[in-house]
Amino acid sequence: MIKHKLLWAALVTVLMGAQGTHAAVSADEAAKLKSTLTPLGAEKAGNKDGSIPPWEGGITKPLPGKQMGDIPTEIFTAEKPRFQVTAKNMTEHAALLSDGTKALLQKYPDSFRLDVYPTHRTAAAPQRVYDNVAKNATRCETRDGGYSISGCIGGTPFPIPKDGVEVMWNFLMRVEAPSIEYRFKNIVGNADGSHTLATRNEIAFQYPQYYEDATPENWSGEYAMFRFNTLEPPFKAGESLVIRDSIDQKNARQAWQYLVGQRRVRRAPTVSYDTPDFVASGANYFDEVQGFFGSLDRFEWKLIGKQEMLIPYNNNGLIGAKLGDAIARHHLNPDHVRWEKHRVWVVEATVASGKRHAVPKRRYYLDEDTWLIALVDGYDAEDKLWRTTQVTPFVVPSIPATLMKTATVFNLQAGTMSVIQALNDEDFKVVPRKPETYFTGDAVAAEASR
Repeated sequence: MIKHKLLWAALVTVLMGAQGTHAAVSADEAAKLKSTLTPLGAEKAGNKDGSIPPWEGGITKPLPGKQMGDIPTEIFTAEKPRFQVTAKNMTEHAALLSDGTKALLQKYPDSFRLDVYPTHRTAAAPQRVYDNVAKNATRCETRDGGYSISGCIGGTPFPIPKDGVEVMWNFLMRVEAPSIEYRFKNIVGNADGSHTLATRNEIAFQYPQYYEDATPENWSGEYAMFRFNTLEPPFKAGESLVIRDSIDQKNARQAWQYLVGQRRVRRAPTVSYDTPDFVASGANYFDEVQGFFGSLDRFEWKLIGKQEMLIPYNNNGLIGAKLGDAIARHHLNPDHVRWEKHRVWVVEATVASGKRHAVPKRRYYLDEDTWLIALVDGYDAEDKLWRTTQVTPFVVPSIPATLMKTATVFNLQAGTMSVIQALNDEDFKVVPRKPETYFTGDAVAAEASR
């Protein structure tokens, strides 16, 4: 009897492990990455009416004109909008609009609009990334119910996704340079249309999975690490935060914070999920930074499918504008925001059983070419639209890649907004990678003691 019970327990363990693991695609299916799909997994062909062109390799060569560090700020400058979407004509374009975009058009009918330009599929990545993605397709797996992954390196883990959590992992593991540095401002837009500087910061980001010598065997599983210092306002100057994120749910995020007033470094386990973002004066949640920032385990992720939508795209020009010109009273300045029609993956997140989150339901729209989040709509406990986010991506040919840093979060019910990591009037550079010891609490403490 005891032997039978042990065998049954072992069988249950194996079955539970199998349910928590999702296998990679077959070699035959992965072969589409060299035929009908782009190397990152998008449909290579354009759409039927030609408004979305075929992908032809993206932008990989330097662009002429002005630069902000490594970001060219003049792109497609000779183009004019094909059409505009306003509160008056939004019903004609409703099928291409998210709930949040419709809500902004209705809330600010006299100032908010979409200038829709010709679509350019500018997405590109280094050849070594394409090579890794082809291998990831047949070797990368999800574990722990989808909240951890294994077997991948240096590129999109699930270029042919089968469920919503795989799509979100593609975003978290999006193409990046191994190491970057930049400065940014967080701006709070108040209900009366006034703006407040929450903080100005300098930050270093590192993405170990994109090291040239990284392999699935020698990679620690930490996919992003950053360290930033606050420069303004004066009473917050010197504060610092370090975060290291992992593909292993058991150790998903490590964080340390240095507070000038306390003159010590402490662990910061609350820097995640729906904790108000103190870097932005609490105007948004931490996991709204960069569209989504942190662990996936508070939600269940349902893949709705793919559709054509109008999304912010190729917004190098927005970054090149002066900050005062880039932001209008209640939203980004439509004169500087470029919208295009693209195909997007739609993923719906609902709070997982036994978990909690201030925003119990969200809908994410991710660009198929880059796996970048473009738009997010957040709903309250009564399923009413509460929040919406716009992400404004830009092209960096020197990597090459399409990146995103700035996310603008609108609280539709309060009439406020939070412009997170605005790059305007700042600098952005691809830099040599640093020792990983730089991204530790000990390093911050050592620097603070000098």
